[in-house]
This record gives sequence, C-alpha cells and structure tokens, in this order.
Amino acid sequence: MRIDVAVSGGEAELRSLRDWLSRDPGARRGAHVELVQAEPSPGQMGVVTDVLQLITDNAWSAASFALALSTWRQTRPHARRITVRRGDLTVSLDGGGDEELRRLLDVLEPPAAPEPPDPDRDREQDRERDQDGRADGGEGR
Repeated sequence: MRIDVAVSGGEAELRSLRDWLSRDPGARRGAHVELVQAEPSPGQMGVVTDVLQLITDNAWSAASFALALSTWRQTRPHARRITVRRGDLTVSLDGGGDEELRRLLDVLEPPAAPEPPDPDRDREQDRERDQDGRADGGEGR
C-alpha cells in the first residue's frame, strides 16, 4: 500500500517527519519511508511539491503510524497542516484532535476483506428458516 504525506512548512518539515519516523520502531518495521516529488493532481499545472511516501507491508500498523504522526506534530513549534493520501482517499489534519485521528485511521486502514461464504453456516440458516416456517403453520419447502 502506498501512502503520501504532505506537510505545510516545506521540505524541512518533511525531512523532520522522515527522521522522526525512521526512529519509530513501528514505522521502521512496517513501512519504507522516503522523500519524493508528488505527482500533480489531474488538471493541476505547475508546482510539484515534495511528499513523504510510505510503502507499507504486511507488518503495517496504521494506529502506530497515526500515533507517531500525532506525536511528531506535537513537537513542532508551529501547528502544521498535514495531508495524508491513500489512493483516492485524503484526510487533512489541522488540530490533531481525536476526531482527526479517527478520520486518519479510516483513510489508512485498508477495507476489510469480505468474509468467505461458509456452506455449513448457510445450510444451518436454511434449516432454521424451514423449522420456523413449519412452527408457524407453514409448509416449509
């Protein structure tokens, strides 16, 4: 999974965040972090900004990253706007409150895989429906 992080305040702030994440055990284990130039959005002309790009693996912990990001932000002398993008999902963090962290986790967590069908459970549910139908005076199947 690829995640892009932009921070107001320029390249120095991105380098600070990259250094912070390189010291965080959770980020080191689960993500490759590097400073790259962002691709312009569709229809955007001109300025290409730098972003921090995280390529995550199976050891990725979105909660650990969110905590590291929030903690880094608290160390900054000025509040910085942080924008995190995963695919077409984007969240901007302005204040660092709990609601923003929940929105961040919603963007970072990959959607849960659908539960595979369970033929035994399906047969059991069919039996229960048949029994309910007969108990109500219905004829069942």
